[in-house]
Amino acid sequence: MELTSNRFKQNASKALVDAQLQKALGNVEKGFIAKRQKSADALPEFDALRDNARDIKNHVLAHLDLYLEAYETKVTAAGGHVHWAETAEDARRIVLDICKRVGARTVTKGKSMITEEIALNDHLTANGIEPVETDLGEYIIQLRGEHPSHIIAPAVHLNKDQVESDFRRVHTHLDAGRDLSEPVSLLSEAREVLRQRYFAADVGITGANFLIAETGTSVIVTNEGNGDLTQTLGKVHVVVASIEKIVPTLEDTSQILRVLARSATGQDMSVYTTFSTGPKRPEDPDGPDEYHVVLLDNGRSAMLGTEYQDMLRCIRCGACMNHCPVYHAVGGHAYGSVYPGPMGAVLTPSLNGIDETGQLPNASTFCGRCEAVCPMRIPLPKMMRHWREREFERNLQPAVARYGLKAWAFFAKRPKLYRLFAGMGMPVLSMMGGASHRFRSLPLAGGWTKYRDLPAPEGKTFQQQWAERQSRKPEAA
Repeated sequence: MELTSNRFKQNASKALVDAQLQKALGNVEKGFIAKRQKSADALPEFDALRDNARDIKNHVLAHLDLYLEAYETKVTAAGGHVHWAETAEDARRIVLDICKRVGARTVTKGKSMITEEIALNDHLTANGIEPVETDLGEYIIQLRGEHPSHIIAPAVHLNKDQVESDFRRVHTHLDAGRDLSEPVSLLSEAREVLRQRYFAADVGITGANFLIAETGTSVIVTNEGNGDLTQTLGKVHVVVASIEKIVPTLEDTSQILRVLARSATGQDMSVYTTFSTGPKRPEDPDGPDEYHVVLLDNGRSAMLGTEYQDMLRCIRCGACMNHCPVYHAVGGHAYGSVYPGPMGAVLTPSLNGIDETGQLPNASTFCGRCEAVCPMRIPLPKMMRHWREREFERNLQPAVARYGLKAWAFFAKRPKLYRLFAGMGMPVLSMMGGASHRFRSLPLAGGWTKYRDLPAPEGKTFQQQWAERQSRKPEAA
């Protein structure tokens, strides 16, 4: 997809006045938050499991090279093939070569953010191979020529009337009189079409939620069963996954699975959790003749040992964006990148550079809800602050913002001067704010007020209020 992260503010402004989008985004807040909380409350050891999951991934990242080598050995022993891809271009080339070698004309795909990251669909299409998304949400947005707006709910920005319109436009066999007004009828129509595509596909491509070093197994988690059909009906199963998906053992995987679905959708477990190890064996009734794993780096190894390493613990549950007030306001497409929300505000600069993506770490209220609900306890606000520091160090912020911070730092280092000017300025700004107590424009603050209102102070400074409160306390006996 075209990276438009450097236009986040413009994208957000459009999203805020899109009435249909705003209505759809209300479903994110209503549909995920309460379910996650209920599921977590029902499991007394939930927070202990989060700690354990964090520790497992930290251990893996500290010994990533050893676990990757162990995983490759097990995959090979099971009859599979591991391909190493340093860049997105390498991964695309490897997948295309596999498809060409077996004469594939159509491939089915399970939901995979990593294939979105490397723009695999566009590459296959450009080379005469038709990719067919089989996850319902992914299939819908593929018909629309869009990209996912959410990690686990790709079409959350749409309503059923839009989906019906797209089905009638693309599914030319549809009887004009057929009722598609209910979600179940839309699902039935998609199933009928996709069932034919499963059997026609030569290759099935999936991502992986986990790669198990102990057994050489890839794991996918779905609620529709499309991943199983994708990887068993084609002659070839290709797994595309990034290197940090490694988990040491089956037991470790089961530990993390217990927090994954609860954090993502509020389920105890997803409907389908599928473990795949190698190609079909002689005694197996079905399965692929070939099993390939493409292990992608694409900037991950450069994050190791840096202040952004914790981001590699992410298991793509989407909890951070489900709870993010900024995401609730503007949706995923406003971020202009594959990965939206708080996790995208950290990962996208790591993959694409802060020069092009600097607006994303600034798209946060720092309320901390993302870190509070993250099943892997990733300190997302702290890492966004690190990116803001890098942006400032490289003079990538507007000059007014840089000079403003320097002016603030000057006063902050001189408490008496700070209190004097703050004490004088607050009453004036409060009076200027009027009855609305906010500014739509303000000299020297145009970079802020162009896109958002600036709240006006409503009373005394914090230091003044604190001093008054302390003075009213009774003296200790």
